[in-house]
Amino acid sequence: MNKNEFKRYTVTAALPYANGPLHIGHLAGCYIPSDIYVRYLRSQERDVAFVCGSDEHGVAITIKAKKEGISPQEVVDRYHEVMKSSFEQFGISFDHYSRTSSPLHHETASAFFRDLYDKKEFLEQSTEQYFDEEAGQFLADRYIEGTCPKCGHEGAYGDQCEKCGSSLSPTELINPKSKLSGNTPVLKETKHWFLDLARYTEFLKKWILEDHQDDWKNNVLGQCRSWLEAGEGLQARSMTRDLDWGIPVPIEGADGKVLYVWFDAPIGYISSTKEWADANGKNWESYWKDKDTKLVHFIGKDNIVFHCIIFPAILKTHGGYILPENVPANEFLNLEGDKISTSRNWAVWLHEYLEEFPGKQDILRYVLTANAPETKDNDFTWKDFQSRNNSELVAVFGNFVNRAVVLTHKFFDGVVPIRAELNGYDQEVIEAMKGFPEKIAASIERYRFREALSYVMDFARLGNKYLADTEPWKTIKEDKERTGTILNIALNIATNLAVVADPFLPFTSKRMLEMFNLETLKWSDASNDSLLKAGHAINAAALLFEKIEDETVEKQVNKLLEAKKQNELANATVPAMKPIITFDDFAKLDLRVVTVLHAEPMPKSKKLLKLTVDTGLEKRTVLSGVAEHFKPEDLIGKQVTMLINLAPRKMMGIDSEGMILMAEDKDGSLRLLQPGQATASGSTIS
Repeated sequence: MNKNEFKRYTVTAALPYANGPLHIGHLAGCYIPSDIYVRYLRSQERDVAFVCGSDEHGVAITIKAKKEGISPQEVVDRYHEVMKSSFEQFGISFDHYSRTSSPLHHETASAFFRDLYDKKEFLEQSTEQYFDEEAGQFLADRYIEGTCPKCGHEGAYGDQCEKCGSSLSPTELINPKSKLSGNTPVLKETKHWFLDLARYTEFLKKWILEDHQDDWKNNVLGQCRSWLEAGEGLQARSMTRDLDWGIPVPIEGADGKVLYVWFDAPIGYISSTKEWADANGKNWESYWKDKDTKLVHFIGKDNIVFHCIIFPAILKTHGGYILPENVPANEFLNLEGDKISTSRNWAVWLHEYLEEFPGKQDILRYVLTANAPETKDNDFTWKDFQSRNNSELVAVFGNFVNRAVVLTHKFFDGVVPIRAELNGYDQEVIEAMKGFPEKIAASIERYRFREALSYVMDFARLGNKYLADTEPWKTIKEDKERTGTILNIALNIATNLAVVADPFLPFTSKRMLEMFNLETLKWSDASNDSLLKAGHAINAAALLFEKIEDETVEKQVNKLLEAKKQNELANATVPAMKPIITFDDFAKLDLRVVTVLHAEPMPKSKKLLKLTVDTGLEKRTVLSGVAEHFKPEDLIGKQVTMLINLAPRKMMGIDSEGMILMAEDKDGSLRLLQPGQATASGSTIS
């Protein structure tokens, strides 16, 4: 169907797990692309429902809850609010942001399952499933980790390897381990309800590989082809799980079982649309059941199988629902050359960015779009963030708009001057200006957002070059009329730029229209070289972007490195226990509290300090390898623990008469072992 034949659009963005805050990988994967697309559609005055919501039933939720010692409900309540607030502040313009714990969602998902059950679409099977004997429960797919049998990745989940993208079953994993106890799980029989995906193979092949071979992205088609054509093809997949958190399976004989999260979660798009429609006097069915509606799913590549295979099979089986016209999935975004990892805290968190870069949402939107992982994994670096801001947003985009407005106020008191006779260059620039909206629109319609943004920047470069070439700051000295023509054209280029930049840089576009003293403009207003008419008063210039200094970038890089260091320390293992000794062995050690009387560096040694200590019996000399951790003056007067009956050892020509005891932390730093309060020198430790 031609784009202009659709009466309305239903646009979804992947439901984020409510087990942690949002990071730039999420934004680049689906939220910025979907927001660009929707803002463009609204500017085209098309009827759009843009829905999303928190996915609150995933195994990741229960894992988080167990780790923190709180209930799953407490986890999802916390992160739902964090994510919803971050989306709003960042300008992701959902029509409705819901949550899968809502009563309407439970009702909708349960009805879907019951419909398929009543149609006898499920295979009821008793199978062996992994069971954690220590935890006393069956393990859902993501409670199991092991080595991927396809690529050898050691951190594969029981349902999917995120490294190679292969769809897996838990029993395929090599060396499986329970994420609850770390133990090797055992197989135990349990009953579940399966959707026989093999029955949909021919339908899916035609719908995806034939009907959409020309308009779906190659990475999406490639993954779908690998599932549909490789090996044994599609296998039956369980739509229920043995868990105590989720939507209860709504049939008899299913006590203690909940709906598989990937059965329940995509239905969240439908329940979110229902909530939005109820609140706005709309008919939700028009957005999910009318063939004149275009459904588009924005996701990351790890969700392709669920949105292109499982969810369409569920919709097809239920009947009456439209299927997605496109699923423009992005690849992964890395960070500073390393994979983004929430568990390792290797991420740029959105809520922290909003706090540390107030009012600079559009810089991050710009950088993540310009470097979007549309066809392959890409890398975000803070240096690139700085460079794109300073050399593109500041030096080109902001510089052009600022000069046009400032010069108009300087030479024409802030009033748009009259456009007099045009020369050939003026006409050439105006024609080029008129061509940009159509080029940008065509790229957006094909989900090529990087390409579309590059055209927006070319548009800004056109304006910047026009001012540089015509030099109105010089022509004003001899030809005010010519200067007026130049600034009239420049201001209209800037106004058109505000229209086409809005999907990408909404906060900037709004500030531009405020400067131009205009209300909201539509996409159809673009390509008009007289949006700002002579005599129209504009407001004073305001900087759209500011230069980012080296110190700001260094601070962010250091923050990442420190987070990485702290994570490594938290996960570092302590040394293994030494061989068992008897009490008689321990009784031979004479451990006492001693007082350091004097400390000085040892000449020609980086590690040794020479200490004089009071043992309560006598004064002794001890050489201690702590010079890299303590200054001599910091030790004088300290009471420490010492092994006093260790045989003297000659070091650097001096007899060391004992050993000062220290505790070594995970990071290699040393701590003094001191009594909790002042103690007489020579007090024994037993």
